[in-house]
Parts: sequence; C-alpha cells; structure tokens
Amino acid sequence: MVIDFETTTPAGHPAQPIEVAALALRYQEGAWTAVGRSSSLIRPPAFAPVTPASTAQTGLTPEQLRQAPTPAEALGALDRRFTADNRYLLVAQHAATEANIIHNQREHCPALARVDFLDTIPFAKHLVPGLPNYKLDTLLAHFSIQHPADRHRAYADVDVTAQVFLRLVNTADENAQPSDLAALVTIAGRTAKCNIQCNIPVQSGLFEI
Repeated sequence: MVIDFETTTPAGHPAQPIEVAALALRYQEGAWTAVGRSSSLIRPPAFAPVTPASTAQTGLTPEQLRQAPTPAEALGALDRRFTADNRYLLVAQHAATEANIIHNQREHCPALARVDFLDTIPFAKHLVPGLPNYKLDTLLAHFSIQHPADRHRAYADVDVTAQVFLRLVNTADENAQPSDLAALVTIAGRTAKCNIQCNIPVQSGLFEI
C-alpha cells in the first residue's frame, strides 16, 4: 500500500497530520493492480493550527479542516482496512516521515503502526545511481511522469509515488536486481517502530513475514 501524509508542524511538537491518502496495490496474474483507495482530510489539534506556510505548500486552509474528521476518526477508518489474513508493506517516498507520523498516532491505528515500509529513495538510489538528488520531483522528471497540478496534496502525491514505485519495479525486473522481495527489503526496507519497541496489542499472526 502506497501512503502519503500532509502535515503541519507546531513548535515543540512533532508533525501533525492534516491529510492522508493510501493506494492499495496487489500483484496478481503477472501485473500490479490498484485494489483500493482511501483519502481523508484530518482536523489538527488546537495546539497545531494550520500555518500560512502549510497553506502555501498544500493549499489547505484552516476553514477546510475545521469540520474534517479527527485523527482518531480518519486514521481509525484507514486502520480498519487492514485485515489479519493479509500481509502488507507500506510504500512511501522518504518513508521515515510517514513512519514517524504513524508511530506518533499509533493509538488511533494500531494495525497500521505494525506494518513495515519500503522506501522509494534507497530503492531509486540502488537502481538509478547518479541523479542529482532523489526528491520526488526529480524522480518524476527522470521517469517522465507528469507533475500533478495539485502536488503536495496527499491524494496526488500518493498517485505519483505509486507510479515511481512501479517504474522502479519494472527497472528492477529488467536488470534482474533485486531478484525478489527479500532482496528488495534488504535494500529499501524500513522496520516499523512498533515492531521494535511498542507493546500495542495486535491480533495473533498479523503481518507475519
């Protein structure tokens, strides 16, 4: 599942989510298929008002978020999409950012907080060495992926991140490296913090590899 957050960052506090989007991908019958999509605005807490800088980047205003779902509502709804009989990996551009947001919100999304990540940045560095940097816009240009008009909205960024991921997978297939999922995880995997240090109750067998 490809995931992206937009945030506001109050002084003295970690980044607070103001929007989340997720796109579920499944490999079946020799092709990657989108099998689910989710997006939601998120009302930030009172200590984390949307700043002019956040509005300038995302276009989201305090008025738009005033009636949005709370983090518990928005992330709880996303969390319920994860079921005990399936295995998951989260894909993100600069996965540490999304991982920290999820970890800080883990009381609202305990299943999501247990899912490990694949980070497109080390994946791209391995497959496409020599780029000036590995920011999302640079990867979009490299792969000739159209720059979305609403860049820095979660639903747009998750779509183009998914396109980058699939281009990287195709490049890996063409070069026969990495050769399988285990090799990919070695290169670009990031362990969820809750799989290292949390004691959140979780259903037996959930997300076992």
